[in-house]
Amino acid sequence: MAIALRKPQEIEKLRAANKIVGGTLELLRQNTKVGASLKDLDAMAEDYIRSHGAKPSFKGLYGFPNAVCCSLNEVIIHGIPTDYKLQEGDVIGFDVGTELEGWFGDAAISVGVGEITELDEKLIACAKDTLYEAIDSIKAGMRFKELSQVLENSICTRGFIPLHNFCGHGIGKKPHEEPEIPNYLAGKDAKSGPKIKDGMVFCLEPMICQKEARPIILENKWDVVSADGLRGSHYEHTVAVINGKAEILSLA
Repeated sequence: MAIALRKPQEIEKLRAANKIVGGTLELLRQNTKVGASLKDLDAMAEDYIRSHGAKPSFKGLYGFPNAVCCSLNEVIIHGIPTDYKLQEGDVIGFDVGTELEGWFGDAAISVGVGEITELDEKLIACAKDTLYEAIDSIKAGMRFKELSQVLENSICTRGFIPLHNFCGHGIGKKPHEEPEIPNYLAGKDAKSGPKIKDGMVFCLEPMICQKEARPIILENKWDVVSADGLRGSHYEHTVAVINGKAEILSLA
């Protein structure tokens, strides 16, 4: 399947959907406090998305029950919001998707609750810094596999490893489109596979593990943890390639 090349007016529609994602994540960050319940944060985010004329695109997607993936501590991605109330020292990941007039937005952040450990600070920084490093590296003509290699090197040089079997992805008229973008080089040849071109829009999302890359899906069929059982982190932006460079669409 071909990777879509978006016209400037289509990128603006994607920017509008993603701007709501960015605003939702900022609202969640501001309300990440001791005592806040995950279900209340999820409801707050859904209200914000709908008040801006969009739909929460994750709700019902593949059967997911809520608007926001709330991934707590050892859960790296796809956490289902529960009645759990945040406690000092927790790490919570929020992943938000929107649909606005048939175009999709998607981004994620990880946030510490109150005082967190130095290790947890490093975990969160790894995901965030890796994401921005990778975005800065993007140029038209580089291959997606080279981008995966940048992501992997950035994670590993910080002393962590990328979660396997989950990846970044294209986005547009569907929430998940071609290509798949792993956070590690699949195979040995980074100079193979499709090239990045102007007009492409995709999501990069470093998912960070401490010791084991192998994912385990918990009994609720959604929460993804590392086989090492240790805490992880996750950050994501939607970017568009414009004039040979990546521009972030999912900022508030």
